[in-house]
Amino acid sequence: MTAISSVLNEPVLVLNRGYTAVRVVPVREAFVLLFRQIAEVISVNQGRYETFDISSWLEIADLQRRYELSEHEWIRAASSYVAAPTIIRITSSNRQPDFQVRLNRRNLFARDRNKCQYCGKKFPVAGLSIDHVVPISRGGGNSWENLVCSCVSCNTRKGSRTPREAGMRLITRPVQPRHCPDRALSLRRKHYEVWKVFLNEAYWTVELRD
Repeated sequence: MTAISSVLNEPVLVLNRGYTAVRVVPVREAFVLLFRQIAEVISVNQGRYETFDISSWLEIADLQRRYELSEHEWIRAASSYVAAPTIIRITSSNRQPDFQVRLNRRNLFARDRNKCQYCGKKFPVAGLSIDHVVPISRGGGNSWENLVCSCVSCNTRKGSRTPREAGMRLITRPVQPRHCPDRALSLRRKHYEVWKVFLNEAYWTVELRD
């Protein structure tokens, strides 16, 4: 059985009230929305879907383990197991909750795909550093728009100058990602075949796959 910590990080597709895909979140965040009663589980079976609030989803857990054991990832609750949802729908309004991608080293490297944003070469994590586009000494801060991955050589060359002053150019304008950047998935994965009901190829490519 998959470790609990791993299951809690598995991706869940979030739909708005109109059943339009708007976001991908980890299972742990999906359960927060369910327990806050602003979302419901969407269960898809052979192209048909059913909806469950958190109470009914917990109630059917025993039946799911008996007849659908291999079809779900499982989380150990206080006295039983509960299936991890793969799709939830926001029911409170057509506005999705304000999900913020955390600004940390892992997400920053994932956003930039481990590529130096000056020379464009891809490096292992050990060969990358984080560069302030506008140096701290010049008033630059820690933000998605001012931090990029840089190889050691380019970082050294740039020093405490701006890219223009150093005669260097960013290959991509740094922006805050709209979704967790390390959640690129393949629709070939068994558990996410059901996402196809709500995603077309254009949406998948543009919004979820970088």
